[in-house]
Amino acid sequence: MYDVAIIGGGPAGLAAGLYGARSNLKVLIIERGLPGGQMQNTLDIENYPGFKHILGPDLSAHMHQQTVELGVEWKTGEVTGVQLEGQPKVLQVGSEEVQAKAVIIASGALPKYLEVPGEKEFQGRGVSYCATCDGAFFKGKHVFVVGGGDSAVEEGMFLTQYAAKVSVLVRRDTLKAQPYLQERAFKNPKMEFVWNTVVEEILGEGKVTGVRVRNTVDGTTEVLEGDGVFVYIGFYPNSTFLQGTGVLNDSGYVITDAKMATAIPGVFAAGDVRDTPMRQIVTASADGAVAAMSAFEYIQSL
Repeated sequence: MYDVAIIGGGPAGLAAGLYGARSNLKVLIIERGLPGGQMQNTLDIENYPGFKHILGPDLSAHMHQQTVELGVEWKTGEVTGVQLEGQPKVLQVGSEEVQAKAVIIASGALPKYLEVPGEKEFQGRGVSYCATCDGAFFKGKHVFVVGGGDSAVEEGMFLTQYAAKVSVLVRRDTLKAQPYLQERAFKNPKMEFVWNTVVEEILGEGKVTGVRVRNTVDGTTEVLEGDGVFVYIGFYPNSTFLQGTGVLNDSGYVITDAKMATAIPGVFAAGDVRDTPMRQIVTASADGAVAAMSAFEYIQSL
């Protein structure tokens, strides 16, 4: 029996574990991958307080080590089912059951797919969702980045360390990325921006050879030759295991109040899986701290 079981080991889950352990609670973090979640896929973090620059895997390692030193337990696995009403809360992790007095949902969000022909066929053979993972495979090549937000621009700039040319395919005629990122990207001689463009098909023979794109203004299509496609068009919440629990909105994000509490007593949520106006490492960490203290107050009331 744990005091708090945290689903997800990204920045929200790590901060929740840190604050929970400092409140002398018995804490378990359940993570299906590496500690840090999406931070592991971010090369250079420049907007986390206290660090002008820090590698995503390094920040993940620092936060993970803090939790371990405070006695937080870790379990590798994926939560596939939950019983959240009443006491105790029960989580199904593979063939095992985990029981806890309170649960913090910090399962994050996953990359959205283009859902076009060729995308699934060429995953791992030119189609990627992680520049820091796969960028080195495209040294001297021409790659496409699909998207216009912070992640697309940041990862596109990272890819210029390897690729000879990075073409950013943007659905609109402007970027959604922060202005300072846009300024740096526009100055990068290896980057070009193809406006009002959407991908209709990823082409290849054994590996990616190009994309078929459509102009959103005049409807014309053309084939652009290239060696890789990196997709950054947003995320969707990792919350399928919560269907039917009554804590999700129509988009699948968890609804909470200001104390990170859901509609179910003793169940809290933090980070990117939550219905929140901003999804950043710093906001996820703050969510996790609030959720842990709210869980502490709930446990004290039992």
